[in-house]
Amino acid sequence: DMFGVPLARIDMDAALARVDQFVEERSPHMVVTSDTPSIVRAHDDSEYQELVRGADMVTADGRGVVWMARVLGLPVAERVSGVDLVARICERAADKGYAVFLLGALPGVAEEAARSLVSRCPELRVVGTHHGYFTAEEEPEVVRRIAEAKPDVLFVGLGAPRQEKWIRRHMEALQVPVAIGVGGTLDVLAGRAKRAPEWMQRAGLEWLYRLLREPSRLPRMWALPRLMWMTLWEALRKR
Repeated sequence: DMFGVPLARIDMDAALARVDQFVEERSPHMVVTSDTPSIVRAHDDSEYQELVRGADMVTADGRGVVWMARVLGLPVAERVSGVDLVARICERAADKGYAVFLLGALPGVAEEAARSLVSRCPELRVVGTHHGYFTAEEEPEVVRRIAEAKPDVLFVGLGAPRQEKWIRRHMEALQVPVAIGVGGTLDVLAGRAKRAPEWMQRAGLEWLYRLLREPSRLPRMWALPRLMWMTLWEALRKR
């Protein structure tokens, strides 16, 4: 339990095994990848914290989160990021015959992301795509389309916390075994956004790369020093 967020003590392989279990169970499940802004948001927003605590699996999305969890003595195995988890789930889906649906981003992006995924995994079944710029009046039709497509896995890229709230609100109507909020992952898969070089990812500097490319993200980045301070204060308090 990291400031109200229940991080799963799992690595990527265990996370994928959990996804398999959810698909086999057939009942609706929600997966949350929790990065630094998400943990700070859950600390400040009781409604969002309750939503995350009700998820079926919450992974540590970010090396900073893993490092600070270890400072607190929490046995978090490794980083399980949204981008990597989506790619690995799609590989799994192609191998096991799972169907996926992509929802989110600007018009055309989900389709581009789907083509990219299928080019990597030719056996992957994408049963539908839809952009994330639908109105409240159009929302019931979007939900109906997804439910009728009957995907095993639904990727929702509406940005946190909107995507998690959207999933929770429509879980019963959708009846999708695995629904996961993926933030800007569809843009990355579609080639609209680039990930940091491998060495920056290994060094835990992906946040810096994204900030340099998108200075508008600066307000979100204040969550990092905030979480560091919260972590150090809690560690000192325990001592």
